[in-house]
Amino acid sequence: MAEILVCDDDKDIVEAIEIYLAQEGHHILKAYDGEQAIRVLQNNPVDLLIIDVMMPKLDGIRATLKIREKNALPIIILSAKSEDTDKILGLNVGADDYMTKPFNPLELMARVKSQLRRYTQLGAVAEKRENIYQTGGLMIDDDRKEVSVDGDVVKLTPIEYRILLFLVRNQGRVFSINQIYESIWEEEAIAADNTVAVHIRHIREKIEINPKEPRYLKVVWGLGYKVEKI
Repeated sequence: MAEILVCDDDKDIVEAIEIYLAQEGHHILKAYDGEQAIRVLQNNPVDLLIIDVMMPKLDGIRATLKIREKNALPIIILSAKSEDTDKILGLNVGADDYMTKPFNPLELMARVKSQLRRYTQLGAVAEKRENIYQTGGLMIDDDRKEVSVDGDVVKLTPIEYRILLFLVRNQGRVFSINQIYESIWEEEAIAADNTVAVHIRHIREKIEINPKEPRYLKVVWGLGYKVEKI
């Protein structure tokens, strides 16, 4: 069980999030503006913060900046703004994740689980051992040849594993189908499109909550594929 602070000036949203978090066994603290969130953090042990951007008194961006001065807890920002610039701003000021309203409550729960595991169990392991690659809740332990998503082990075929490892090692970079094929199969790529696409689809089905809207393994139309750096 974790102590989770939910901060949003919309009380209905706070109550809805509380219902889902409580079902996961978490204890919820509530705040309705940035100033109140900071006071709650000063007076209570909190394991994770979910905070809205647009709020009175002190908005979520400025609140996150102040919180980051003294606290390293995971922060998930909620916002009605979907522009990339807003997402980048939220992440740059210290948030660990960003969700756009309206959001799927089950996806939010998955991201909460991911952040809690990342900053506790998986974070401790990663500090002690080498050859561990991670982005968001996706982690590859190359010593054990093991892939996990939000702490749950995912079974991949050897080729699927090598493709995913290649992309995660180079997260943020876009690779063409031919580059992926030649790196994995170590031979010239001839009519490789279907071969690579099928393996990518299978990987997505195993690591993504919603393969049609992937969080990790994304297509860059006309260029290739990349694993998102989160």
